[in-house]
Amino acid sequence: MSETGVPITGGSFSRRWLWGSQSQLVAWITLVGLVLDQASKLWVLFGAQMTVMDRVPVLPVLDMVLVWNRGISYGLLQQDSDLGRWLLAGFTLVVAVGLWVWSVRSVQKLVVISLALILGGALGNGIDRLAYGAVVDFVHFHIGDFSWYVFNLADVWIVAGVAGLLYDSFRGGPNSAAK
Repeated sequence: MSETGVPITGGSFSRRWLWGSQSQLVAWITLVGLVLDQASKLWVLFGAQMTVMDRVPVLPVLDMVLVWNRGISYGLLQQDSDLGRWLLAGFTLVVAVGLWVWSVRSVQKLVVISLALILGGALGNGIDRLAYGAVVDFVHFHIGDFSWYVFNLADVWIVAGVAGLLYDSFRGGPNSAAK
């Protein structure tokens, strides 16, 4: 699509599939999210030198707890084998390429930002899987007996991006994510 929302029918393959009017914005948001995510994880592992299940209270409702997640969201599809690890890493790469192509072809600012957040989070967790064999999770939110899953900044970016896409789909319009 062009900046006016008209589908691009001609032009080079790279213009239609690899680089678009919002690609620079996507690249920057993805990079910032990725750097913040990786910096926080490196600090937990090497700065704070946390060990598995160490609990560091931050607020009455928030702790830092190091957990190695060998699966995907909420610990689903736990993979203890190298094959599973590499399959999840490959899946992450395929999803990242798909998100990039979607962002290249998007013109709606909210969709572009949302896709960039999801992409940054996916790449952040993908790097963990390649480097450590599991994703570094360390933020634990709880209130009284209610305990949420342990997560990381990449997960926050992914959830924020999905929320943006959902909002866009319900908002409607010619360039919504629902189309």
